Amino acid sequence: MSRFIPHPEALRLGEALAALRRERGLSQAEAGARLDMTSQGWGLYEAGRRSGLFRPDVQRRLTGALDSTPEALALALSTTTAPSPPATPVASAAKAVESRRRDFAGAEPQLRRLQILNDDLSPWADSGVVVEYALGVWPRRGQGCVIEMGGETRVRIYETGDARTVTVRGASSADAPEVLARQTIDRLSAVVARIERQ
Repeated sequence: MSRFIPHPEALRLGEALAALRRERGLSQAEAGARLDMTSQGWGLYEAGRRSGLFRPDVQRRLTGALDSTPEALALALSTTTAPSPPATPVASAAKAVESRRRDFAGAEPQLRRLQILNDDLSPWADSGVVVEYALGVWPRRGQGCVIEMGGETRVRIYETGDARTVTVRGASSADAPEVLARQTIDRLSAVVARIERQ
């Protein structure tokens, strides 16, 4: 059975779409959810495996989910380089690993813990709760996050982010969102666990 190899122009268009998404600080799941699509579905467009990406109506729909335009996609396309040819499997007696143009994830992220000392995030996390967070791992929408900036550490709920700003809030959706300039943030990390008091 032959393996599907996307057309080089489809790969470039998919890479441009991925660049727009990353510029807006969205995961594939977040972008896909805006269109009632799975992260895998969105990923197929970015991988150049859906031919509909060449259609103007599909481009409008996808870029609209990123609060962007097909023109911005064309501009991003003009700055992407031509993709390298697909990797050829290595023939050897030992088992080989074939790269599909994605870097290996590497080591697991470092985890740290922080105790919440006030009720600003109640009922999401009351005073005394310990949060465990993964250093440098970008949070998803609605997920807790730890923000380190200017020697201060804040625990908030992540809402959105783009190249210039990050929007967070307290535990209640009624809380006014805080818009923070990305350049003022030293590190943003995702909360991966809440440890309740015994």
